[in-house]
Formats: sequence, structure tokens, C-alpha cells
Amino acid sequence: MNRGDGRDSIVHDDNDRKLFLSVLTTAIERYNLLIHGYCLMENHYHLLAETPDGNLAECMHFLNGTYTQAFNRTHKSVGHVYQGRYKAILVQKEEYLLTLIRYIERNPVKAGLVVRPEDWAWSSYRFTAGHARKPEIPMRADWVLSQFAGEKALARSLYREFVMNESPDEDPLKKVIGQSILGDDAFVARFFDVLEGKQKVAEIPRTQRYQGRPPLHLLFDKAAIRTKESRNAMIEEAISEYGYSQREVADHLGLHYSSISKAINKSSGNGRLDMNSRFKT
Repeated sequence: MNRGDGRDSIVHDDNDRKLFLSVLTTAIERYNLLIHGYCLMENHYHLLAETPDGNLAECMHFLNGTYTQAFNRTHKSVGHVYQGRYKAILVQKEEYLLTLIRYIERNPVKAGLVVRPEDWAWSSYRFTAGHARKPEIPMRADWVLSQFAGEKALARSLYREFVMNESPDEDPLKKVIGQSILGDDAFVARFFDVLEGKQKVAEIPRTQRYQGRPPLHLLFDKAAIRTKESRNAMIEEAISEYGYSQREVADHLGLHYSSISKAINKSSGNGRLDMNSRFKT
């Protein structure tokens, strides 16, 4: 996922949209991506990508950089098109991919741009649901459809019904752990340490930026932390203001790392992830 700089548009017209899909097509072919779904909105995009070669960073650098250069040439502009580094979430395919696809395909409907998902020409829905014979980009709908039925016509009919029957309050991003993983407890436990390690490597200067910060035992002074609400507020402050990792806070408090993520969401009063939060995939 990535969003426009200052939440500005990343496309101005259909020519820009075609340009984006053309660059994405090159990226898919060059980096051997398997795309299960996508949606290009006015000021952001979603990709559901599988990376057999483990090269997502290189692919995204090419996609965002190449499109930015082409966009600036076209509009005779300079500067950033995107607000920052792309946001990536590692997804447990078997358990959560379908829910995530439905969430992505319904983005234009939720934004009030169209009444039905098939009315939006810039997503994977039209092809996967059988409204278009060919996809706009090289993508795979076979795995998604196989989750509904073996016969393609029936599978597409069931898929259309699945997308249309989304629960009003469904938001799979609220279930993301550590701003980076969407899966069940076993899946999260399997990958959390790996992804935490990559975050630390990518943010080595944090040890310099937070020199002189108070130690955790002072931040979580028992005399001051009397309620769960005050503890949650201090958890958020320790991470956002003083640069402690969720793992460090979890270990200090003797909590599971998923509890830290939930505490942050409760303290902020907003379980939705901002698409510009930094991370790997």
C-alpha cells in the first residue's frame, strides 16, 4: 500500500491510471510477482502480491520510483508523488487473503466513487468476478476462485456474492499485529521476531535519536500506573515518544506482544492502521 504525498492524488486522469498499470505490469514481469488482487484509487493503491523470489523491496522500489519519474515527466512537475515508503503487511494466505481481497475490492464503493465494485475499472474485481475477459495487468485469479468452487462459472458467481455480502464493520486491518502481520496466533508467533529484527536493522539510528531516554522501569513506575488505561497510555508513549520496540515493552511487562498491539489501539482509540506507518514486507 502507498498513499500520495500529503494525501494528494497519485493519478490525475485515465492516462495516469494506464501509466501506473503499465509500470506495474513491467514490475510483475521483471520481479516474478503473483498478483491476487489490486485496487488503484485516487490517492493510494493496494496490491495483494505473492513474492516467490522474496524480492518485494526491489520490486516496490522499481514500481514507485519508475512511476514517480514518469508522472513528473508527464505533468512537468518535480518532487515526491508518494508520501513515504510503502506500507506492507505479511498475510496468512489461507486464513485471511479472501477477507483482505474483499476489503480491497470494495474500496471504491466505500469511498462513494461507485455503487458496485464492478463499476470501478481500476481494480482486479471485474476480471476475477467474470465481468471482463482479460485482466488489465498480469494477475492470478485461479487461487481465489478455487476457494469457492472447482467449476469457474460457479466459482465466479460465489465470489461475486462473497464480495457483496461484506459485513458493514469488517476491517481486516484492525486485526493486524505489530503493524506488520495478519494471521492467527501461530502464524504471528512464527514471524514476529523476524520482522521485529528487520525493523531494528532498518532503524539503527534510533539508538542515537533516543539517547538519554528514561528506562522502562521508570516509565512504568507502579506508583504512577494504577489502571489499565494509564498503563496502555504509557505503552503508546514508550513506543511512539521514546522509541522502544513493542518486543522490549512486552518483555518488560511480561505480556504477549499481541497484547501490546491491542493496548496501543485502545489507547489511541483507533484500531485502523495508517497506510504510511513504516515497516518492511
